[in-house]
Amino acid sequence: MTEAPCADPAGSIGFFLCQAGQRLRGAAIEAPRLEARRLLAHVLNTSEAALLRDPRAPVPADKAAQFAGLLARRIAHEPFAYLVGRVGFWTLELEVSPATLIPRADSESLIEAALEACPDKGAPLHVLDLGTGTGALLLAVLSEYKAARGVGVDCRAEAAALAARNAGRLGLAGRASFLAGDWAAALSARFDLILSNPPYIAETETLSSEVRDHEPASALFAGTDGLDDYRRIIPQLSGLMQPAALAVLEIGHTQGAAVLA
Repeated sequence: MTEAPCADPAGSIGFFLCQAGQRLRGAAIEAPRLEARRLLAHVLNTSEAALLRDPRAPVPADKAAQFAGLLARRIAHEPFAYLVGRVGFWTLELEVSPATLIPRADSESLIEAALEACPDKGAPLHVLDLGTGTGALLLAVLSEYKAARGVGVDCRAEAAALAARNAGRLGLAGRASFLAGDWAAALSARFDLILSNPPYIAETETLSSEVRDHEPASALFAGTDGLDDYRRIIPQLSGLMQPAALAVLEIGHTQGAAVLA
């Protein structure tokens, strides 16, 4: 099916949105028009609503070039969050980079589990986030429990540094610290709440190119059955937990019985 020509003047907001939407649709991006708006709004540092209010407004040449570069990367299926450098998680906006897995809404279920298990939001919890990445789990918990403090650990120094930047930007740096380490190997403290979204994908599992080719393999894959990191983390838990502590781990949808065993 031939695309209709773009109606707005060449070089205008509407023209760029129209062309970008067509190219994204041709690349099998799921929501092409929405992504085109979000990407151009990011480049122009404005809102999507503002774009739609004045579609005939011209796009400056430097911004057009920036938009074209980002659009080409998205057409190559680089994740949208890496293009704009941020993603929403829980009630927070987090910086992301190719050094970190992109937080998914599925992982918010870990925060929900913690809130259900400990409804007292004034509790002075000591929290540990193993494989912290962007710091998403720890920072979401600290945003809910105002007297809590915590530690995030990641094997990648770049990820730990990014998580620390997120904590600072969110006003949580005074209650959160981050370090690069091999799971809990360097820790001697005990915690009231332990959170982890470890790698749990089997090396043979088929993933979309958007994930496999762009997100860090060390945050995705965990051996031939996807359980290697659980085998390391779970034996460490008893030495990390206070009496009556809670550990909440994300698992693959087929892994429940194996992880419980």
